[in-house]
Amino acid sequence: MLREPEMLPAAGASRMESSSLRSQPHEFVWRDTGRVQAEELFCDRVITYLYDRVREHAPSVVRALASGRMTRLLGFFNYDLPLGARLSGARRLVERLGIDLEECVEPPEFYTTARRIFERRIRYEACRPMEPDPQAVVSPADARVLVGSLDAASHLWVKDKFFSLSELVGPAWARRFTGGQFAIFRLTPEKYHYNHVPVEGVVVDFYELEGAFHSCNPSAVVAMATPYSQNRRAVTIIDTDVPGGSCCGMVAMVEVAALMIGRIEQRYAPRGYQPYQPMAPDLWLRRGQPKSLFLPGSSVDVLVFEPGRVTFAEELLRHQLRADVRSRFSAWLGSPWVEVDVRVRSTIARAHKGARRRCMLKEGS
Repeated sequence: MLREPEMLPAAGASRMESSSLRSQPHEFVWRDTGRVQAEELFCDRVITYLYDRVREHAPSVVRALASGRMTRLLGFFNYDLPLGARLSGARRLVERLGIDLEECVEPPEFYTTARRIFERRIRYEACRPMEPDPQAVVSPADARVLVGSLDAASHLWVKDKFFSLSELVGPAWARRFTGGQFAIFRLTPEKYHYNHVPVEGVVVDFYELEGAFHSCNPSAVVAMATPYSQNRRAVTIIDTDVPGGSCCGMVAMVEVAALMIGRIEQRYAPRGYQPYQPMAPDLWLRRGQPKSLFLPGSSVDVLVFEPGRVTFAEELLRHQLRADVRSRFSAWLGSPWVEVDVRVRSTIARAHKGARRRCMLKEGS
């Protein structure tokens, strides 16, 4: 079982611990092949320095950087100025990030600015196929995922490290998910930035929670502790125990803003990408359909499930606990905790068999 370390490498941590994290590569595992790869962390030196030394000695600077005004300003300079687009070159950006424009809806000549590249739409039905089983929970994004448990008796328990449950979803729903399971999806800058619906069901609640715009770089996550429940976020509560639903109980989908993510636009479309439908109670969500868009940068989705309602895919658990992979999260926790690269609409969990039977009996009553 993973237990809480005595001290986080943040303000007050030893300089040796922080230096060790800065010099350590951050590796992940490709789901399909099991291959290990080191991630190129954008602006890694700057972000690690800010969240280590600057945060310790000048916390007001980090607070200013994580403010809404600064994140909008940084986003404008990086993605909207024509001069920036000419200097960087859209083509060179596409090549550097390894983006396949052939899978996109618009033709390659459409992608003339960084914003258009990051907000691209893809032919997801063809390029991101989804299995037909409605009780399969699918990834909401092209992302690197960590799965875990909120139950202290589970070997996947990591107490209040990536988020505080009551802060993440708000006090009104926290008790419902106590002792449940979670999956954290970290979108890196090169990823497709639409989020898709992970389960079939009906919206019972939707709300936004104010917060900062801290970086999602692993070093910043380790330094901040519980950053995902401190950033601005949108929370959608989905009831899947309804006729035609995924039989996973209540599911919280939390979309977390980050540095240079000025806002999260809700863009649910039951087919294609439009017309959009407002995210509101009683809206039926079709599994695998586009739900929202993170504006440029990197950010995070968090799924939270009720206790005993889902079983995570075996290969995710197996890869996540590999001791041969150098992950900054492993160094932080003192045990293997490795991200796995997944594709949007691919199966990451299934409704637990017992819960599935109860759900089907409920539907038949």
